[in-house]
Order: sequence, then C-alpha cells, then structure tokens
Amino acid sequence: MPSIVKILRVAADPNRLRILLLLKAEELSVAELQEILSMGQSTISTHLSQLKQARLVEDRRTGKSNFYRATSAEGSPLHEILDQAKKEIPEASLDQAAMRRVLKKRQDKMRAFFDSVAGRLGKDYVPGKSWKSLAEALLRLMPPLTIADLGAGEGAFTLLLAERAKRVIAVDASPRMIDVGREQARRHGVKNVDFRLGDMEELPIGDAEVDLVFFSQSLHHALHPAHAVEEAARILAPGGRIVVLDLAKHRFEEARELYADEWLGFSEAELETMLEKAGFSNVETAVVDKEPETPQFHTLLAIADKSA
Repeated sequence: MPSIVKILRVAADPNRLRILLLLKAEELSVAELQEILSMGQSTISTHLSQLKQARLVEDRRTGKSNFYRATSAEGSPLHEILDQAKKEIPEASLDQAAMRRVLKKRQDKMRAFFDSVAGRLGKDYVPGKSWKSLAEALLRLMPPLTIADLGAGEGAFTLLLAERAKRVIAVDASPRMIDVGREQARRHGVKNVDFRLGDMEELPIGDAEVDLVFFSQSLHHALHPAHAVEEAARILAPGGRIVVLDLAKHRFEEARELYADEWLGFSEAELETMLEKAGFSNVETAVVDKEPETPQFHTLLAIADKSA
C-alpha cells in the first residue's frame, strides 16, 4: 500500500485527483485523458509519472499506446479522499460525462470496423477464431457421454470428443489408421479412447453400448450406408442420438479416385429416409457449410433420436 505521506503529497493537487477519479472508473490512454481534461500531453504525462511513482496508478502497453488505471484504493486513505474529492471538485461530474463520450468514440471505432467487414467477416481471417475452438466450446456444453466415432480415421475428431466424453469408441476399417490413432492418443495422454478395428456395417460394439454416434465425413465411404445407419441404431442406448456430418449430393466424380469415396454425398431426403427406416425419430437435416472453391462441396448435417 502506498505510504500516507505519498498519498497526501499527490492528493494536494486537484488535477491529479481528477485523473485518479477517472482512472478509478476506467482504463484510459494519455490521448483520451487529454480529450477529457482539456490539458496538454506533457502536463498529463507529468501527473501520471508522479502518480506512478506514488504507486497510485499502473499502466499496460497495447500496440502504440499505454493505458493507465488506478491501483486499488480499497482499505487505504485514498479511498476516502477520492470519495470526498468527487463532491468537492466542481469539474468531477463533467469529467465523468466527458469520459463517457470518449468511451463511446472507442466503441464507435470498433463498431465501424465491423460495419466495414459485414458480409465478408467469415471469409476473412479472424485471429483466434477457428472451427476447432468453436467445436471445443460447444462440446463442453455436453454432459459426459459414451460416444462412438464411426469411420474415425486418424482420430483427430476422436481426441476432440474425448476431452469431454466419458468414453469414446473409435472404429475404422484401416489397421494403419487405428495404429496412428492409438499413437496419437498415447502421445497426448488420452486414456478414455478405445480404438477398434472394424467395419461401419458390422461394428465391434455391443447393443445399446453408447449414448451418441458420430459419422463425421465417413458415411459416404460405406458400401451400404443404410446398413451402417442400422448398425448405429443397434449400438445406441434408448434415448441416444445420432449425428451425421457428410457431403451433400454432388457430381465431382474425381472424388471416387482422389478420396476413395463410395458415394457422391447424399441428399437431405436420402438421409432422412435412411434414418427413419432405421427407427430414428425427430430427424433434422440442414446444409451447414458451402465451400466457395470448385467443386463447391456442401456439408450436410443430420441429427436424430433413438426412441426410448
């Protein structure tokens, strides 16, 4: 806590008290303090230097600017001094009103940026915004479940699911993919994942063993997608859910050679029919993404419930 002598020495100047009252309410830059107080930069900087020496304010660097804020005055004599100064300094209320206008300008600047990128924000790079981070946030909203990741490949999605799941059973028909997935889980210290070699149409999972089934861009690799969906229904416990993320029907024939695709996606009607014939209810489908580049793949989402 600053010494009482330093506090009293600093508090002897009304302008420094005005600055402290502002910085107690909000973090501000020198330029913003200039605008609020109608003082020169050198005067403001001198006052801030003295306040820093008395350990009554602190600053942080942001880009080309320093932002200042008051250190906590709770429990110190300064708290009472500032309360009294708010009543006695005639400019104090005007300073607060001016500060609100300055903060509104700061908000307007941010709003102007978003206005300028409206309609193309999702197409441009946004620092820190990724589908992985959004998926992790949403997964943390789910209760811990036993999940089957069917056609799991190398297990990237499996490991993401494992962060929240009670247990994940990852199934793939490729022995090499299973080996890579197990190694990834070992390297990351993930212990609640069970990688199993098997086919989507003949799953190595018991009846009613899982709460949630995911087909993440894997159903179009099944020889008989309807059989794979029926198998999903078998392994789901009553009240469980199925989620299918796959390509919407397309005509990019090269996908059969490039990606070993058995089916060129599915229409919403085809997915709905498969799910309903397998005994699922409350079927919902939607196109959730459209790639702008050729061949402009669309991503289809289907969700359904297994009757309790």
